[in-house]
Amino acid sequence: MNVAVHPRNEAPAAAQAVGTSALVTASYAPDFERCRLLCETIDRHVTGHSRHYILVAHADVPLFRALETTNRVVIDERDILPAWLRVVPDPTSLFRRKFWLSTRTKPLRGWHVQQLRRIAIAAHADEDALVYCDSDVVILKDFDCARFWKDGQVRLFRRDDALRGPVDGDQKIWSENAARVLGIEAPAVAPHDYIATFIAWRRDAVVSMCERIERISGRHWVAAIGAERKFSECMIYGRYVDEVIKGRGHFLSGEELCRVYWRGPRLTSATVRAFVDGMDPGQVAIGMQSFIGTDMDLIRDLVRAAEGR
Repeated sequence: MNVAVHPRNEAPAAAQAVGTSALVTASYAPDFERCRLLCETIDRHVTGHSRHYILVAHADVPLFRALETTNRVVIDERDILPAWLRVVPDPTSLFRRKFWLSTRTKPLRGWHVQQLRRIAIAAHADEDALVYCDSDVVILKDFDCARFWKDGQVRLFRRDDALRGPVDGDQKIWSENAARVLGIEAPAVAPHDYIATFIAWRRDAVVSMCERIERISGRHWVAAIGAERKFSECMIYGRYVDEVIKGRGHFLSGEELCRVYWRGPRLTSATVRAFVDGMDPGQVAIGMQSFIGTDMDLIRDLVRAAEGR
C-alpha cells in the first residue's frame, strides 16, 4: 500500500466537490462469515469507492485473504499499529480470547484494538474519505459513496443533544475520555453522540487529530488513547471535528444510514423480518451485533428476500 504524505496541521485542506473514498472494515476470525456476506453485499450495491480495506490481527490475515479482490485488500495490524503493542492469548478464557499488552497502555481487548486500527489506517491510505462499515452489517439497497460528500465537505454523523440527559451506556465516559486525549478543558462531556456505523471521516482530519493527541500527551497517540480502557474512536473524532477544528471540512447530518440491532434476544426469522421492515426510507443497510448470535443462514435468507432473489 502506498503511504500518503499528509499536511501537519489541524485543518483539512480544500478539496474537490467529491473526493475519493475508501470503505474500511475492522474484523476478526469469529466474524469471518459475516464479513464475507458484507463484502458480497458491498459488491452488489455500493459504488463510488476505490478500495475496501479489511483490518485484522496478524493471525487472522491468512483466513481473510480469501476475501481479497482487485479493489479489496486485507491489512495486517502489524503494518499500521506500533510494534510495542503485542497480542497474547488469554489463559482465563482457555486461550480463546486475546489481550493486547504493552508497557504504554492498559491491557486491551479486541474491540479496543479494532478501534485503534480504524484510526491508524488513515496514515497509510490514499483516499480523501474513509467510510467505516462494521463486519456484522449487510447492505440491502444501492448506495453511492458520493452521498458522504457535499461541496468538498465530508458528512459528519452527529446525534444532537443525545448526552444531555441520562444515557443507557458508557457514552458520557467515552466523551470525557475523548476530551482528555484531545486537550479539551470544557465541556468535559459534550452534548452530542457521534457513534454509528456506515459513517465517513476525512483522512486528513484523522491524521491531524493523531498529531494533536501526540503533541498534547507527549506520547504516541495509541499510548494516549489506550491509557484508558473506556474510549470510543467515533467520540474522539467527533469531538475533534466539532470542538478543535470547528467543523472545517465537514457538514453535519443526523441521518443513520444503517439500522442497528445493538442489544436484545437472539433474532428469529419473524423478528429479523420485522426489523428490516422498520428501516427508515433513507436507510440502506442493517447491522445485527455479532455477539447476539443471530443465525447466519437466517441472515442470508433475509438478504435474498430483500433483494428479490
